[in-house]
Amino acid sequence: MRVRATAAVLPVLLLAVSGCFAGSTATVGGDESTLAVGFTAEPQNFDFTTTDGSAIPQALLYNVYEGLVKLDARGEIVPLLAESWTVSEDRTVYDFRLRSGVEFSNGEPFTAEDVKFSIERVKTEWTISLKSKMDVVERVDVVGPQHARVVLGEPSNAWLFDMTSRVGAMFDPSGVADLATRPIGTGPYRVAERRRGDSIVLRQEPGYWGERPEYETVVLKYYQDATALNNALLSNGIDVISQITVPDSVPQFEADNRFNVLQGTTNGEVVLAYNNARPPLDDVRVRRALTLGVNREALLAAAWGGRGTLIGSMVPPTDPWYEDLSGYYPYDPGRARKLLAEAGNPELNLRLRIANLPYAMSAAQVVASDLGKIGVDVRIEPLDFPAVWLQQVFTDQDYDLSIVQHVEARDITTFGDPDYYWGYDEPRVRELLAEADSGTPDEQVVKMREVARTITEDAAANWLFLFPNIVVAKKEVTGLVRNQVSESFDLTNLGRAR
Repeated sequence: MRVRATAAVLPVLLLAVSGCFAGSTATVGGDESTLAVGFTAEPQNFDFTTTDGSAIPQALLYNVYEGLVKLDARGEIVPLLAESWTVSEDRTVYDFRLRSGVEFSNGEPFTAEDVKFSIERVKTEWTISLKSKMDVVERVDVVGPQHARVVLGEPSNAWLFDMTSRVGAMFDPSGVADLATRPIGTGPYRVAERRRGDSIVLRQEPGYWGERPEYETVVLKYYQDATALNNALLSNGIDVISQITVPDSVPQFEADNRFNVLQGTTNGEVVLAYNNARPPLDDVRVRRALTLGVNREALLAAAWGGRGTLIGSMVPPTDPWYEDLSGYYPYDPGRARKLLAEAGNPELNLRLRIANLPYAMSAAQVVASDLGKIGVDVRIEPLDFPAVWLQQVFTDQDYDLSIVQHVEARDITTFGDPDYYWGYDEPRVRELLAEADSGTPDEQVVKMREVARTITEDAAANWLFLFPNIVVAKKEVTGLVRNQVSESFDLTNLGRAR
């Protein structure tokens, strides 16, 4: 799926790590080889092949699991386990030359057989919605131990980009029996310890094929409360806040010369979702009324201190087909009330079932207040995130309205899936998405812009704002990037000032 979510893990016997949080001048515990990073959304387990949400790849992708390619800090596709690749003239055959000497953390060598196994397994064993990214693959041929050939059924502009995400992760056939608790990858780190509700400890993989990261140990610390997360950095309990979730706290970090504050953007669209498959939200007039009835500028100011970006469709400015649609539905409560009356729904009662995360809670208060002014009674129901929200809203689709951040890149394609939790079913959008994927790059831009305009006109959702990326770290920590362009919180380039 496409949300800033997490997933839940079975308990694993853990070593005590309390000594890691004693305080220091450069890194936690005074140990310069250890880095502690604070997060708000904890993985429930380590299996992103069967568990939706973004917290698992946030922790494991590029760090524990690697793919043939990855996204660099600029959002460009660069080699990883593939040294190089070529593409046929008709854009359907990809030949990957693999790096030699690569091993999984269980000691098994990485070869083209693993490429074939991993890609085919997405189609046969994965259960999450992202598995459809591999539908375009016709077959994978093992040309040689270090030469894998992927044949697509038709040209796809999206496929190689999608291979930078979790669906491109490489697995060892002997290492998939217990993915939920024992991830086995080729990355520079392995999962060493886990304390449910508290932390995940990553330690350097001694046999890593590439350049070893500077930190031997990285502790991923999880805080349900944003204030506790901020206090952990202020009190020297962690070294980095992966993403600020309370905008009011930014000035205090900016004024403290112990820290650097990096501000950039993300792919994370904060969306007021409408259940398009459920009356009265199956009526476009009702959806348009609700969209007109929310003052998004005021919402952004209240929920994020105005630091995010207003958008009008499921396209961030970093996508090639972006155009500014943020003014398509200007705040107009009078017009909203007229549309509700035309639809025969002058007064509505709706459930707003949200992730119990700070941005969603703040945004929900504004949405409920604004919609109340146009005769819509909104009952806010916070749900434990990710487990309860993922099950009841995303999987069971038991909701009228919801708010969550969708973080995966180029996730506008979800509006082409009528089974996705939006409940949006528009054949023309599916046709446009298919044409965009198989056409030339220029045709892709044209078609994707038409998709964006169509779902905006249909008010398929209300795109509240694009989440900012605000990272705070001790000044000794180097290598952090301003923009969050992939699913991974990439630890591989982090270092410390000398």
